[in-house]
Amino acid sequence: MSGFELPQIQPAPLSRRELLKTGSAGFGLVALAGMLGQNRSATAKDAAAKPGPLSPKPPHFPTKAKRVIFLFMEGAMSQMDTFEYKPKLQESDGKTGPGGGTLTASKFKFAQHGETGRWVSELYPNVAKHVDQLCFIRGLHTDTPAHPQAVIQLHTGASIASLTRPSLGAWLMYGLGTENQDLPGFITVNPPPNFGGAVNYGSAFLPAHYQGTKLSDTGYLPNLKPQTATALQQLQLDFIQEKNRDLAKTPGSPNELEGIIESYELAFKMQGKVPELLDISKEPKHVLDAYGVKPGPAGSFARQCLMARRLSEAGVRFVEICQGGWDHHNNLHKGLINNAAATDQPTAALLTDLQQRGLLDDTLVLFGSEFGRQPTQQGPDGRDHNITGYPMWLAGAGVKPGFSYGASDEFGVHAVEGKMHTMDLHATLLALMGLDHEALTYTYAGRDFRLTDVGGKVATEIFS
Repeated sequence: MSGFELPQIQPAPLSRRELLKTGSAGFGLVALAGMLGQNRSATAKDAAAKPGPLSPKPPHFPTKAKRVIFLFMEGAMSQMDTFEYKPKLQESDGKTGPGGGTLTASKFKFAQHGETGRWVSELYPNVAKHVDQLCFIRGLHTDTPAHPQAVIQLHTGASIASLTRPSLGAWLMYGLGTENQDLPGFITVNPPPNFGGAVNYGSAFLPAHYQGTKLSDTGYLPNLKPQTATALQQLQLDFIQEKNRDLAKTPGSPNELEGIIESYELAFKMQGKVPELLDISKEPKHVLDAYGVKPGPAGSFARQCLMARRLSEAGVRFVEICQGGWDHHNNLHKGLINNAAATDQPTAALLTDLQQRGLLDDTLVLFGSEFGRQPTQQGPDGRDHNITGYPMWLAGAGVKPGFSYGASDEFGVHAVEGKMHTMDLHATLLALMGLDHEALTYTYAGRDFRLTDVGGKVATEIFS
């Protein structure tokens, strides 16, 4: 092998001596190169020529939305202190509520904004400027007042952790594929660490390549930095993938194997593109200032919002970002001030940025929590959980701007109009992406599964 050189899949061929400088890995790759010959294997070529499971797929019906950005407020935002103005509650401060407990008016001032005159509290002055773009869903309800189960249900449709189901993002990947084959189609930034963990962005029984990719708000992605030269990695990958595909053809091969094959290919592509994409420092100063980007934890959500725009612009199908700390059983008012200060400016900047770039025309933005909070007092300064009537809002592709659908009662306890269960929300989100929730099924363990299980009603009233 004394004159052996690598096949011509690189700008400059490397001699055996140069390869040996890489150490034992380099020696192994020489052997691999000899086994592979002067061309990539026929198996690898055939696989590259075929559309992969992540390739873009046509929706069930035409739609405007191509991608989703979910701004998740983990811990249950108090709706009557932010986006739900309840005059009767303000008048009844200190009185006994209809279900018991002491009614507690919001200490924050509300005002009407925009041509639609939507009420927004002083906590969200920047988002308030966008109310004519927002579509409020005000009659939501869910099944359990426990955070872990409610968070899991919001993300997967199933409230019981043992009944692991694919996440919303995984279903979208399964149904639509992704626009950019060099990036993950589903990315979650700072996902909820305590309430379900990886279940909230997992693929469960769907093939593993549909699961979400986890990032930090600083853009950190583990195991992405290449350890060897690109050409050497390509040789190694070709050899491993050939063996994986041979194994996948054998009876009884593991179901996870296809996901492993796709993950290897994607990881190789991501090495060159992802670090640059996640480097928000390259954004102009006026953009960084608009989002309120700053170092440390205080700037986390601003960084996430800017990352979400960059990822969506690059063709990522589903991006979720997270702001925790909304579980205000105590320290309600100071906690709300801090959390709103962290999320108001970045959220408004994201909407502005998407609109200016023309991305809001085909991007659906969702903002909300796993459930809401009660109008009654808990302790000296807190509110308890409320699963029977709470809001979320949408903006962008496919929804009516400046629209309000459904309502809760005069105190904000129960949904009384336009009631939407979590399954209805999922069915509606899938429909906005062009997917029929009853047709989007996957056969597992002898039955067909879907995100909405045996329920789900599409709220067509909010469609533009």
